[in-house]
Amino acid sequence: MRKTLKIFGIIILAILLVLIRAFEDALFYDPLLHFFETDYKSFPLPLMDTFALQTGIALRFLMNTIISLAIIWLVFNDREIIKLSFILYSLLFTLLFLVFSFIIFNSEGAGGHFVLFYVRRFLIQPLFLLILLPAFYFQKYNSP
Repeated sequence: MRKTLKIFGIIILAILLVLIRAFEDALFYDPLLHFFETDYKSFPLPLMDTFALQTGIALRFLMNTIISLAIIWLVFNDREIIKLSFILYSLLFTLLFLVFSFIIFNSEGAGGHFVLFYVRRFLIQPLFLLILLPAFYFQKYNSP
């Protein structure tokens, strides 16, 4: 019964991650969503409210992080893994958010938006969860 509840919880949390992605236009201010759907290589960044953009990116990262940590907890049920994950998420956010902000405030003209695209992608998508789950699984079940 306990294993069934864990699996059900993981499925519910995964659905929440999908819902964040599905309703990103309604939940977060992000003019870059539509900008990167165009031929962004030849255009300058659109005019935007940078504070609202940064707030939306940070909120989305926070929501994805909380759900991701809950998934990691359900999979491993280990406080040390959660502590390490929290530290890694915090460091990742700090580093990537600083790089993201630097690029936004110092972007001149058209082109060169590849770095911004990928830094922003790491901040708004739960990609780190896809890296941590197999890493912790390998560490926990394949270490001597």
